[in-house]
This record gives sequence, C-alpha cells and structure tokens, in this order.
Amino acid sequence: MDDFVIARNPDATSSLPFLLRVPVGSQAIVLKARDTWPRTAKVYCHPADTWPSDADVIERVPVRECRRRGPAIDLVLARARENRSQFVFAQARGREVVFWQSARTARQARPNVRVPTRRASGEALVIVVDSHERYPWRFSQQQCTTERRALRAGDYGVEVDGTVVASVERKSVADLVSTLTTGKLRYLLADLATVPRAAVVVEDRYSSLFKLQHAQPSVVVEGLAEAQVRFPSVPIVFCENRQLAQEWTYRFLGAALVHARDDQAARQRALELVAAPVQPGPTTAQVRAWARAMGISVPDRGRLRPEVWDAYRADHPEL
Repeated sequence: MDDFVIARNPDATSSLPFLLRVPVGSQAIVLKARDTWPRTAKVYCHPADTWPSDADVIERVPVRECRRRGPAIDLVLARARENRSQFVFAQARGREVVFWQSARTARQARPNVRVPTRRASGEALVIVVDSHERYPWRFSQQQCTTERRALRAGDYGVEVDGTVVASVERKSVADLVSTLTTGKLRYLLADLATVPRAAVVVEDRYSSLFKLQHAQPSVVVEGLAEAQVRFPSVPIVFCENRQLAQEWTYRFLGAALVHARDDQAARQRALELVAAPVQPGPTTAQVRAWARAMGISVPDRGRLRPEVWDAYRADHPEL
C-alpha cells in the first residue's frame, strides 16, 4: 500500500496551506488541508485537482490500513502516535466539504451539556462489553464497571443470573450506512430482536444522513424506516455524539436491568401461587352440621339452599 504523504500547497493564495495524498484503492485522493493532523480540533479539507510533480514533501508515513466506509475513509498509519484518523465527506451549502478528525477531536466536538453523575435507575451496573469491540467505550463518567466477554448480539449488555436481558449495538454514521447498504443491518436487527430489550445507538445526528456524499440520503433514510417497521422492538436512536450515545446506553441498560429483575420477581411469585396447595372447600355434610348448630333448618338429604352456603361463607371468611 502507498504511503500517506503531506506536502506544502504550492498555491500561495489558498487558505489551506497543506496537501494530503490519501491512498484509497488503486488511486489516491488528493486533499487541501488547513493543518497536518487533527490534534486539537477537526481539520477542514477540500478536494484538490492533482498532486504536483515537484511537491515539497513535509512528511511521508507508511499506511497500515486505508479503507472507505460509506461517507468516510478510515486511515491507520504505521507509527506509534497520531496513527488513527478519519476523513468524513459531506455537503455544506451545495458544495463538498471534508473534515479530518481523530478520536480525540471527535470527542471534543460535543454540545455544551453536562451529563448527570447519578446511578442509572439506582443500580451499580456491571456492563458486559463484547470482546470483538475494537475500541470500546470505557464509561469513565458513569458509575459502573465493565467486563469483556463475547456477546451473542450487540456490543454492550447487562445480565441477570448469567442471561443477557438487554443489549445495545453501537454505530457511527459511516458504519450504519455501510451496514445498511450491504444488507447486513437486517440480520443485525434480527439478532438483537432475540434479546428481551435491545437498541441501536448512533453517535451522530439524524440530520447527518441528509449530508451523505457517497450514498443517496433518500435510500438510507428509507432503508432505516423499513428496518424500524420490520423490527419495532429494536429502536435506532441518534444521540448526537459519542459522549451522549454512551450516556444513553448507560441509562437504557440500567432501566432494562431493573425491569428484567421486576419481571423475574413477578414470574417467581406467579409460580409460587400455582405451586401453593389449594385448601379443599367445605363438604355439604359440614355445612349441614354447621347450619343445624346455628339453628338453621336444613333437609337431611339433598342440596342446600344458596342462602345457607352464603351464611356459611360469611361465618368463615378465611375460606
């Protein structure tokens, strides 16, 4: 695979002083950029026409992986630091724009909110994190602990007596679009539907679907609507960014755990009632003897009058 190359933009009049050569597939993409790496904020980029033959190269780094996923390109460089980033393609005011971001700058791009610190549903959660999740949430701002184990469905779940009772699948917009357009979303939702309570949480706004560059927004939103109708028990929730998606997942799993325990307790009480011995009702002979002791006239044989039975039950409220 070709190297990732950073050079100076030969166009002195441009407000984007750097050029990036991103090797994707058989042909590289050339971008003009405002900076050489998204260190403190997202870097604005814009497509460039060609790579100059006499480029003033600043840095050349071997590429470990460079792959397009829907409207984004994931870039992994072969170095210890500043090695993972993503180019997100979108539309703004009718023109194509590109934002170069890292995991750090994506976390910093959050709304001006403060998430609550109280426990989810009053529970000290133990969240099971799927062992296949490459870069899992740590839930460092939430009152919970995590365990790494393989989950049959979803990326994060909670258990009651060793059984997963709730699960959440985490998606970025690029991953969601890729899963939808390749037909994998239907199978993913089918697996989640087997869990008593499940959801898909997206680390972005719903409006971002209408800014897709490499997928038709109408196809994507229609596909999501069809998926929700087909699997109504598995909601797809858009949570604006990574921080809020993590918080929503924490609250969802806490509420699901409490409801699962309540359901289990209700089922246990029902089983106890079914298994409890049923006391036999009084016989006609017993009621006849009681009636005579109470001075009520009853025949020696045959059925007793309804009012006799009513009087007996009124005198024995424990029955």
